[in-house]
Amino acid sequence: MARPRPEPVQVVKQRRDAALNALVAGVPYMRFLGVTVERRGDELTAILPFAERLIGNPTLPAIHGGVTAAFMEVTAQIEVSWAMLWDDLEGGRIDPETLGPDTLPRLPKTIDFTVDYLRSGLPRDAYARARVTRAGRRYSTVQVEAWQDNRARPFAQATAHFLMPRRDGAAGG
Repeated sequence: MARPRPEPVQVVKQRRDAALNALVAGVPYMRFLGVTVERRGDELTAILPFAERLIGNPTLPAIHGGVTAAFMEVTAQIEVSWAMLWDDLEGGRIDPETLGPDTLPRLPKTIDFTVDYLRSGLPRDAYARARVTRAGRRYSTVQVEAWQDNRARPFAQATAHFLMPRRDGAAGG
């Protein structure tokens, strides 16, 4: 029996990008901050472009700690949501063309979020990556790291715990 031909790489990329764009569009605060997300395979990198309005301490100047925390929290939320969608997306059980704010699976809810500020965020673009360290049906744990010029020198790191939505769309629990 002949194997089915694999999908063309452009079709796969378009499907993944459409799903990620729909997911990011479902978090209005990301738009407010100007955060974008780049995808390479299944790895996501969030980008917080520098803007003067993000400065909390003009004397240093340094990015506001609340902006740093929010940037890392939405990065973690997108990462855990992306991990949750990945199998359904790759298995063809989700059509990214139909994904939108009303049709997306519910986003996980933050249970707690702990930030370690390692140094001041400088007045320049910031990047963050998150890694799901525990993915359960009820809750998940995510580690996040944010850096600017050198990934080996993060300016903040965080741990997040999320209440996962039930598969039927109701709140987890």
